[in-house]
Amino acid sequence: MEGYEHKLVKAHDGGRNVVYNCEKEGAEAKILRIAFLNDRSREDFLAEVEYIRYLFEHGGSVSDVVSSRKGNLLEEISHHNHTFFICLFEKARGKRFVDNHYRYREGVPIAEYYFNCGKVLGKLHQISKGYNPVHRRYRFFDKYNAEYIDKRIPGSFSLLKEKLVELLKTLEGLDRNRESFGMVHFDYNDGNYSIDFDTGQITVYDFDNSCYCWYMFDLASLWTNGVGWIQFEPDAGKRKKFMDDYFQTALEGYRSETRIEDSMLEKLPLFIQVNLMEGIVDAFEVMRNNGEEPECDEELSYRIKCLEDDIPYMGFFHEIYSCEEPFEYEKRDI
Repeated sequence: MEGYEHKLVKAHDGGRNVVYNCEKEGAEAKILRIAFLNDRSREDFLAEVEYIRYLFEHGGSVSDVVSSRKGNLLEEISHHNHTFFICLFEKARGKRFVDNHYRYREGVPIAEYYFNCGKVLGKLHQISKGYNPVHRRYRFFDKYNAEYIDKRIPGSFSLLKEKLVELLKTLEGLDRNRESFGMVHFDYNDGNYSIDFDTGQITVYDFDNSCYCWYMFDLASLWTNGVGWIQFEPDAGKRKKFMDDYFQTALEGYRSETRIEDSMLEKLPLFIQVNLMEGIVDAFEVMRNNGEEPECDEELSYRIKCLEDDIPYMGFFHEIYSCEEPFEYEKRDI
């Protein structure tokens, strides 16, 4: 990294790494990631970077891992009895949507973006169907199980715990064949990819949460990504029409790269609930990791309400939803 200028990237809530943007005149920009929490093992990191390299080598639109001088995808440094795991990545071309103020390519319909979101994800899933790793990431149920839920969710949420365990039991009954279950991104949203606004190409990164799960989980994430485009519309019927059209376009992109059975697509509402579960568990995890007292703000209260009351589609078409205060509900005591 000699001659590179390193600039710290501002961390987001719940961030688990220190990240630097590395630039040098006449060279491709890089992203340096230093993991400092002890929440992941060496095997976890090796499995993550091995998967990213496999995706890249098989045509996936991802930020490739850069090998070190020793030829390693992962380096580790011990300092004062603490181990830091370090990776270097090629910086994705373009920028995140939010950094472009959610303006798409001039003169190009936004439907191209919806289609490309599905297409890029479909390609990643298609590549995953042939993936046989040396180092293996964890499986969904290794983390999400009744014991883990009980440990993470405060005791005052007995109904929520009950609903989450029911949800896990439903998932246990689902098929886990190669066409429906494999390595997924598990955090597919516009904060984790960049768009080249000259070409529309999307490059995906941040595979920190990747694991073995149903491909439908990422597709449900893709669905939830669409709500931001229409969240201030007061008419629930119009919101529903938009979401149907948006997801249909994204699905066309997805199916241009890989197969998905209609029987799995019918489980979209189920996997939207699983996305909500992941968000709830993550919120309590972040509070714990930060040493904070658990607090249930309006956004977390909304997610919990949707699960406790079996409200589908994140309540987006339900009377609980307010276009003035999207995805918020009155605070809950813990």
